[in-house]
Amino acid sequence: MNTTISIIGAGIAGLAAGCYAQMNGYQTHIFELHDLPGGVVTSWKRRGYLFDGCIEFLNGSNPASRWNRLWQELGAAQGRQFVDHSEFLRVQGPDGRELVLYADIDRLEEHLLALSPADSPFIRELTGAVRDLAAFDPPLDVRPLDMIREMPRMLKWLNAFNSLKKISYKQFAARFNDPFLRQAFPCGMPPAIPASMALGTFAFQSRQNVGCPIGGSLAFARSIAKRFCDLGGQIHYSSRVEKILVEPGADGRGSRAVGVRLAGGDEFRSGWVISAADGYSTIYHLLEGRFIDEAIASRYTSLERTPPSIQVSLGVRRDLSGEPHSQVALLSQPSYFAGEDHPSLWYQVLNYDPTFAPPGKTVIVSRIRSNYAFWKALAGQPARYEAEKQAVASALIDQLETRYPGIASDVEVIDVATPLTFERFTGNREGVYQSFAMTPATAVYAQNGMDPTLPGLDRFYQVGHWIQPNGGVFPAARSGRETLKKICAADRRSFTTTLP
Repeated sequence: MNTTISIIGAGIAGLAAGCYAQMNGYQTHIFELHDLPGGVVTSWKRRGYLFDGCIEFLNGSNPASRWNRLWQELGAAQGRQFVDHSEFLRVQGPDGRELVLYADIDRLEEHLLALSPADSPFIRELTGAVRDLAAFDPPLDVRPLDMIREMPRMLKWLNAFNSLKKISYKQFAARFNDPFLRQAFPCGMPPAIPASMALGTFAFQSRQNVGCPIGGSLAFARSIAKRFCDLGGQIHYSSRVEKILVEPGADGRGSRAVGVRLAGGDEFRSGWVISAADGYSTIYHLLEGRFIDEAIASRYTSLERTPPSIQVSLGVRRDLSGEPHSQVALLSQPSYFAGEDHPSLWYQVLNYDPTFAPPGKTVIVSRIRSNYAFWKALAGQPARYEAEKQAVASALIDQLETRYPGIASDVEVIDVATPLTFERFTGNREGVYQSFAMTPATAVYAQNGMDPTLPGLDRFYQVGHWIQPNGGVFPAARSGRETLKKICAADRRSFTTTLP
């Protein structure tokens, strides 16, 4: 039996799959097009500032959580400090009203009731659902005896989850009578996300289980890459895979993956191939569209994808300690840039992590949904492309000026990454880094994801965002873990995990 595995991509899903492969006796090679691990889970330095490209919060950060076991197995939790914020988001209306999504459920309920006493029945229903979702700590591995012992709490969680999974977060918020709350409450999350998942995030926050890792996203990814290498795995950086090698199946029926070919022509043979790369590129380019059925084709033609983003990162010569870390400004008039109107602007004040900026200074980051086609049309016009990037940064700075007067003159560094930047850096088609949008229609895949196999192709799996709608760092890592369970079962091995 060939116990080698080739993995395409050193993002979190690929690194996790590699770690669990090494734990279970496989010899694993990861091929990464970039010279760094992490994929979209990354950070970069500019003139003394560290700009973070990914983690706003991390599911499973609490050591008491069952999900934390995964981060311990991957070597990402040990010795790492997490910051748990007292609020998830603060939304400012153009008239001065402010919504604060507090982590403490009782405090949130009191705040909402003060904003709109007329909405009391709905508010109590909302916070009651969050309490029910917080009552149960979902397992990493389902063990029937544990489930029996925890049946009352699990049933509360299931009832709340099932009652909310068929309605979008925006539709749920539309039940507020207060116009400001109807507009403000859905901010900070994709509007089409099922209400069950949005309120589930609040539940995790109330349990201090969505902390922010100190050191930023790249440091977090590097800890998992180190764990993989310490387990004996090998990462081949600057190694773009151009083809997945396929041969006839051993029984003469179907096909099987037998390795990868790199852009330079080198081939690596292996017993299994796992792709943690962009789903469309994997299926239609690396495998030349040979292993597709109607269900798979419809994913890429019918399912809504999460829109790509522009990221504006500012290095500011001002101490913003104590300011809310995550804010949305609802604009009195939409701001027009990148070819469309934007009725609100979200931004993070990264004042909780001393590694992001020198003393007395602060990093501010905003991610703004945008249109890939708009930026692609400017790709051959460098002057216009740069002018549009500046227009996006100016829109953010203008808004910050209304909250922090004089801050425009304190901006020392401006860095703008467009969807083309993310596409170039990660290889993700059109710069999309969270795959298919999580909607009530795709919520069925929330727990187990989509089928990671392809019809007619043996010894191959996909992991990561493209089999897990909406993506996320924890789902990406868990997909790698679950895939190795399947590979071990196919090879008649017991799946085991270890801690560093």
